[in-house]
Amino acid sequence: MSKDELVVEIGMQLRLLQQSFDLFDEAVAAHLGVNRTDLRCLDVVLARGPLPAGELSAALKLSPAATTTVIDRLERAGFVARSQDPANRRRVLVTATDAAGEVAQRIFEPVGHAGAQALGRYDTDQLTLILDFLRTALAVHGEQTDRIVSKG
Repeated sequence: MSKDELVVEIGMQLRLLQQSFDLFDEAVAAHLGVNRTDLRCLDVVLARGPLPAGELSAALKLSPAATTTVIDRLERAGFVARSQDPANRRRVLVTATDAAGEVAQRIFEPVGHAGAQALGRYDTDQLTLILDFLRTALAVHGEQTDRIVSKG
């Protein structure tokens, strides 16, 4: 394959990968009885640990009112809890519950293990190249998202 053909094929595989991620997220959200925004919120809370509602709002790129609604739904579902920040009594922390930890262990950890196993076939230099590609793709995608958002 020529370099141009490889670039086109990589683009196609990335589109298919994105579609696969979307299908997985949709399946997980349906399985948990939440919507996709709720699932994104749960993912942020699981990844970052307890965090203030304001930081969660910024991470999700949602208004404070919309974020409160998401937190309310996840709290009713038993996946997050609110607590007062011991360092700042005016701030509320959002924390993943044990039920959310169980979801992470049962649903998300097997994905990580399968991915790690699949990556085991690559040597260190190849993994370094893959990591560079992923960082580059993420940066390009972020720039393109900003371009769309800034055009309104």
